[in-house]
Amino acid sequence: MYSEAKTHRRGFLGKMAGAAAAAAAGISVVGTRVLAEEASADAWIQEVKGTHRCLFDFPQHKNGFPLLHILNYLNTYATAYKTGEGQVGAVGTFYSAGSQASIPLAFNDSIWSKYELGAYTGLRDAAGKPYTRNVFNRPTTKDLHLLMQAIDSPMIPALTDAMPAIGIENLQKMGTKFVLCANALGIWCLELEARGKGKASELDKELRANLLPGVTIVPAMVIAIDKAQEAGIKYNRQ
Repeated sequence: MYSEAKTHRRGFLGKMAGAAAAAAAGISVVGTRVLAEEASADAWIQEVKGTHRCLFDFPQHKNGFPLLHILNYLNTYATAYKTGEGQVGAVGTFYSAGSQASIPLAFNDSIWSKYELGAYTGLRDAAGKPYTRNVFNRPTTKDLHLLMQAIDSPMIPALTDAMPAIGIENLQKMGTKFVLCANALGIWCLELEARGKGKASELDKELRANLLPGVTIVPAMVIAIDKAQEAGIKYNRQ
């Protein structure tokens, strides 16, 4: 037993000595790994193209109004400032918690149907029925009432054609990158578990497998926003 303890102690001291030597030489194995992980976590920023770039921070879905603001940003640069393709980029954020959070917008129709996210978010179609699809991914002209409800306004027919344009899929084609907070996703899974929808660990796997195409999960939205600003992407709070 004494021999085993001595060997273990020697091994431990050897590791400590190795770490000390690396530190003295200005080398950190752990630090190198962390830097590599950070670089990977921030790779999504490279997908935000253009000389004009802005992050639209919306923790709440607000009936899609933040998506309208992204469309306005992209369209106005193209029409009023005559920018070309690839010159303007935007970022949209999916996170927070609770029924008004923007986090459900990150998932496909299958998840919206299975977990009744229309009822959960309080979002209903023109007939008053909860949506069973992610209405914000591919909205139609029949979904205009959502924007009108957001501003407590009667229907404005002139805005009808704007609805399909504010869709997540369309905004992606126009140069928008959407990111989802991993921390918020974890909290949401715990909430769904508390609501009797399943085990949080299994929900996490299922949700990750049913993200909308092009949506990237980031470790924490608070860090993603910080990193975006460091990269020169402007900030717009919704």
